Amino acid sequence: MKPTPEKQNGRKRILIVDDHPLLRDGLAKVLNQQTDLMACGEAGDARGALAAIGRCRPDAVIVDLTMENGNGLDLIKDLHALDPGLPMLVLSMHHENLYAERAIRAGAKGYVMKREPVGVVLEGLRKVLEGHLALSENMVCRMLSQPKRAREAGEGAPADLLSDRELDVFRLLGEGLGTRQIAAKLHVATSTVETHRAGIKQKLGLDSATELVARAAQFVRDEQDQ
Repeated sequence: MKPTPEKQNGRKRILIVDDHPLLRDGLAKVLNQQTDLMACGEAGDARGALAAIGRCRPDAVIVDLTMENGNGLDLIKDLHALDPGLPMLVLSMHHENLYAERAIRAGAKGYVMKREPVGVVLEGLRKVLEGHLALSENMVCRMLSQPKRAREAGEGAPADLLSDRELDVFRLLGEGLGTRQIAAKLHVATSTVETHRAGIKQKLGLDSATELVARAAQFVRDEQDQ
């Protein structure tokens, strides 16, 4: 479904960034049915999103974290650098415990999982448009109860210890991808992936590649069970 091209009756213009056309189309339909919201544009990757920003001048962006061409967290950082006041709501299949805090640090104002009802997405979008954070109560409690000094001391789960890119590599290892496949998916050199693998092993106290892959696979299973 093509977004409405012009702003009407003061409705807020929303740019949708997701690599699944069906999801973009469905979300655009939902937005255009609202009296206060409308879809002004769609993009399937980071490059398309950056091009669409100047073209449709959105009031807010809904962005996925996992895209075929590019990384959602990197896109959030780029959009925040271009316009620090632009509200961004993450809509992701990944559990909030893994990525919500990272998304907020990158510049997003909210995080909603794709398994939530559409009403929760709309509520989150309206919150970020009003200048508020849109996070679940459980996520707020988690962020408040996990002081930074604990992470600096090397305590906690992989999601707390690893950098954004290390977590990407760790998750992809757990999904069964090899070094070359990960490098291609993340658009980096294989040597970069190897460097991240070494850093992950050190941070998690793992001694071998076998232990690394086993821990990563368990991490992915635990995420799916949450």
